[in-house]
Amino acid sequence: MSQTEESLQPPAILVVEDDLGIGTFLLEALTLATPYKIVLETQSLSALQIVKEINPILFLFNYNLPQMNGIELYDQMHAMQGLEDIPAIIMSARLPKQVMQQRKIVGLSKPFNLKLLLGTIEQLLAQSLARRNLNS
Repeated sequence: MSQTEESLQPPAILVVEDDLGIGTFLLEALTLATPYKIVLETQSLSALQIVKEINPILFLFNYNLPQMNGIELYDQMHAMQGLEDIPAIIMSARLPKQVMQQRKIVGLSKPFNLKLLLGTIEQLLAQSLARRNLNS
C-alpha cells in the first residue's frame, strides 16, 4: 500500500476477542457506530503479527484469551516501537483492577453496555489526540 493509499484509510481499532459471537457483534456494532476501521482477531499471536500493519489508534481486548491474557497482550504491544501510547480497553467478567490501574488500562465488565463502550472509546481517543497535540 502506498503512503497516499494509507493516508486515505480510516484509523483502525484492533479488537482481540476469542468468542466469535462477541467478536462479530463488536465488529458490526463498531463499524456501524464509528468512523473507524475495525480489525477483529480471535488469537493473541495473530494480533501481534498484524498490529504493525494496521497501525491502530485503540486496542480493545478480551481479558481471557488463549495463549496469553489481555494484560500480557497489552504489555507486548506497548513494548513495540510506535505503539507505546495506544490507549486500551480490556473487557471481562472478572477484571484484574489493580494491574489495570497500574498500566492505566480502562476496564469494562462483561456483559457490557454498548453505549458505555462507544462513549469510552470516544473519550480515550479524544484524550489520546489531546496528548499527541501537546507533545507536538
